[in-house]
This record gives sequence, C-alpha cells and structure tokens, in this order.
Amino acid sequence: MKLGLVFPGQGSQAVGMMSRYDGFPVVRDTFTEASATLGQDLWALVENGPDEALNQTVNTQPAMLAADIAVYRAWRAAGGAAPDILAGHSLGEYAALVAVGALAFADALPLVRFRAQAMQEAVPAGVGAMAAVMGLDAAGVTEACREAAQGQVVEPVNFNAPDQIVIAGHRDAVERAGTAAKARGAKRAVMLPVSAPFHSVLMQPAAERLAARLAELTIEPLAVPVIHNVDVSVAGSPGAIRAALAAQAANPVRWVETIQGFVARGVTHIVECGPGKVLTGLTKRIAPDLTALPLNDADAIAAAIDAIGKGR
Repeated sequence: MKLGLVFPGQGSQAVGMMSRYDGFPVVRDTFTEASATLGQDLWALVENGPDEALNQTVNTQPAMLAADIAVYRAWRAAGGAAPDILAGHSLGEYAALVAVGALAFADALPLVRFRAQAMQEAVPAGVGAMAAVMGLDAAGVTEACREAAQGQVVEPVNFNAPDQIVIAGHRDAVERAGTAAKARGAKRAVMLPVSAPFHSVLMQPAAERLAARLAELTIEPLAVPVIHNVDVSVAGSPGAIRAALAAQAANPVRWVETIQGFVARGVTHIVECGPGKVLTGLTKRIAPDLTALPLNDADAIAAAIDAIGKGR
C-alpha cells in the first residue's frame, strides 16, 4: 500500500463544515491557533457564516487552509497513516506544504490571505469570470477558447477531470467560449460564482506580488514529496517551491496529470484531507483503479483508517 494525501481548495467551503468532526479536539485547537494568528475568529466564520462572508476570497482561503490542516491533524491523531506523497488543488497545495513541514502554519495563514487579496486586486471587479465546462475534452475546450478569445483572454485553467475543465479570462470571452464549447458537444458550460479569473494569465500581477512575498518567508526542503499544480513536478528545494507557488497563481491547475502522477509513482490509495469530497469524486473519474477515500466527517475518518490501517 502506498498512500497519497490530497487537499481541497476554494470551493469546498460550507458554513457548518467543521461541526462534523465532533470528538476531535485538535480541530477546534487548530482553528484557535489560526484565529490567533490572523486576529479573526475563523471558527465563528465557518460555524455561523454568513455564507456571503465565508465565500469572500480573503476569508475563504485562510478558512480552507485551517480546515485542511485541522482534518489532517485529526487524521493523524486518530492513527491515520503518514503519507508517502501529497498534493493540493490550488489553495490546497499550501496545506500540503504545511502538512510536510515545508511551510509553517503561522506563516501560511497570512500568506494565503495576501494571495487572496493579490488575486482579487489583479483584475477589476466584473472584468473577469470563470466557467466550468462539462462533457468536452481538453482539446475541444482549448479550441473553443481559441475561437472565442477575439483579442481578449480566455483559457483552460483547471484540468479537473478528463471531461470537466474550468476556463477563465475576460467575462465576455468566457461567455463566448462557453457557447463555442457547447457547439462542440459540451453538455454544459456554467458560469461560476467567483470574483476573479483565477489561474489565468490575467493573474500575472498577483503572481509577481506573491513571488516577492514568498521571498521573505522561510521555506524548508521537502521531507515528503509534494506534486506541484503548475508543472506536476516535485520541487525539493526552497527556491523551487517558492517559484512553483508564485507561478501557480497565473497558470493552470493540472489536476488530471497530478493524479496520474500519483499512479505513476505507485500510489494505491488516495485520501482527501479536508471538509468535502470533491477531489475524491475527481480521483475516481481520473483513475478508477485507485482507492479514493474522503475524510469529510468523523465517521469517514474512522472508515478510512479501517480501509487503510493504522499509522506507520
């Protein structure tokens, strides 16, 4: 058995999501630590909302980082096995790096809040957009974007599954690309309720600001491999980790290739370390032969430990 852990990012949040982990004091303790670091009561935010506040990017990113790390700590406290390799989807990559000790939790929290602000400020409100295209392969989506650009930016930015790809760019171009994708056979093209065209080239100003901020932080070499979104590589050195995180802001999340990278490295089981099961569903679509398990509540943690065995 070879274990991979994956961490979800923005989009998996929901008010009340941490109440499903009764019996794990480490979950509340993690939020207490995060709240003290940021000077904001993140526990009240995730427990009580409102949705509008939790879904603001500057709140969502630190809240999801805290949630991912809280679930990871609950997994380990319950006897869950240490991972052989890790990855995270977009924001989740920061959680993966915290889990392996490359990035301190106390540094990562303000870092992801800064990241959220930089990404939000890179493009004026209302100018950018994102849409999920279902039922069309990467080549078809890419061609639809090329046809729809018409001097603007629209491009695939999240390769989530072979038939689920998120596009981003200028709002008008994204809408045109959705229409073009449906003309090529896509089942649906759904505009997403986000406030910026994340992971598109329009985020380059954010990537540059993030690079400058990362240069100020201590990052340790990887003790356990983490596959990076931007190039599906394992960057062991601190400098390479900084470069991968900065570039990630303005480049696509290559999730299909990431899961395929787990398979190529001999991974047999993937556990989703966070309050949801979106990545579990994607894993089953990308690599059906892998055993994919969520940790989206206390019972799921127990079931995953039963399936995999106690920690090593």
